[in-house]
Amino acid sequence: MQRSKYTAEFKSEAVKQVVDKGHTVVDVASRLGLGEGVLYNWVRKSKAADGVPLGDMRAIQAEVAKLKAELRRTTEERDILKKAAAHFAKQSG
Repeated sequence: MQRSKYTAEFKSEAVKQVVDKGHTVVDVASRLGLGEGVLYNWVRKSKAADGVPLGDMRAIQAEVAKLKAELRRTTEERDILKKAAAHFAKQSG
């Protein structure tokens, strides 16, 4: 089986259909006669080139997870303090 060579314009248009127009990779790949893996790679490379590099994305995701955990702890502490304040208000009043 011979590998196909696709022009940069063809790749760009295929990626635009997925990224900009919201079509699924499976749908676009089948319409264009591409393998799904090929189009997934093109989309991934396009996002890495256009947006945040993948290494930075992992760092951002780790930071988001850390902040979510901190928010969860803070919310629990707030709820405990609310209950304690209500309890002491009942006792004194």
